[in-house]
Amino acid sequence: MIYLELFLGFLKVGFFAFGGGYAVIPLIRDVVISHGWLDDEMISYMVALSESTPGPIMVNMATYVGASQAGITGAILATSAVVLPSFFIILLLATLFRKVENNRYVKVILGGLKPCMIGIILATGIMFIGKNCLEGTTAFQVNRLNTALSDIQMNHKNIALTVFLAVCYFGSARMIKKGMSPIQLIAASAILGMLFFA
Repeated sequence: MIYLELFLGFLKVGFFAFGGGYAVIPLIRDVVISHGWLDDEMISYMVALSESTPGPIMVNMATYVGASQAGITGAILATSAVVLPSFFIILLLATLFRKVENNRYVKVILGGLKPCMIGIILATGIMFIGKNCLEGTTAFQVNRLNTALSDIQMNHKNIALTVFLAVCYFGSARMIKKGMSPIQLIAASAILGMLFFA
């Protein structure tokens, strides 16, 4: 049963993972939370870990969840399920896209997807800010009116670290041609995390 759940759950992620990267995190969260495979805190850790290892976030997370729930077989099933839809869709699009790339309806659809992906990525960022910088609430309670402000406390260390790393990342783009590499940023955040929280 767990094998089928893993396969169908991550097949859903693979089918609807438009935008990739951070845009797919809410969909992965929905699947893993509904099945009880990960909680919000573990999802935050897995996103950080997935960013510091090679490969797309959704593939790394599918592999981890599959392995943690059903061993090697689960990892293979979950990873295959998340990759198969895009594999077949790309094969299909590769044969069709040149014929329709100048079609105005296709351009309108692709144009409509761009702001949608930006909104999803922004919402994901807000979710992680709420989860990591506010205490006494969960990430998805931050914007709810029924959350009492008195129950929310700032995590000053996390806020300071987040702001510092954001300034370093965006500031470096003004000083260096290419800006700071994400790998350098991840390494710096790991070192600062050990200094801040050890």
